[in-house]
Amino acid sequence: MLISLDLNDPRPLHVQLSAAIRRAIADGSLGPGDRLPPARDIADALGVNVNTVLRSLRELRDEGVLEFRRGRGVTVVRRPDARESLAPRVVELLEEAARYGLRSDDVIDLIKEVACTLRPRPNVRSADGSCC
Repeated sequence: MLISLDLNDPRPLHVQLSAAIRRAIADGSLGPGDRLPPARDIADALGVNVNTVLRSLRELRDEGVLEFRRGRGVTVVRRPDARESLAPRVVELLEEAARYGLRSDDVIDLIKEVACTLRPRPNVRSADGSCC
């Protein structure tokens, strides 16, 4: 499990760690039944306090993504819901867009434009004439 934290990111470290673990599960690096390293090992590898790691793991346990078992450690129970996984990234995007002076409507328009270039659908036009 390769996870890194951005010390320049304004989000709390436990939130960053939770998001990183969700991404690792969503992209298949971790799957249901996989065990996570002990919290102390994760904390040492990331250079953070073990309580920060435990807070993140408890958050994911409360979401039903991880399971704690005495003597067996922490295991992945299920993949996080896609909306659950993307929500923190959407928040990051909207916060960054706001720093550039963009509104959420501007970001939505940009996403639609980019989506059309990624997977254009011939002969399909929306009411406003865009391809999506």
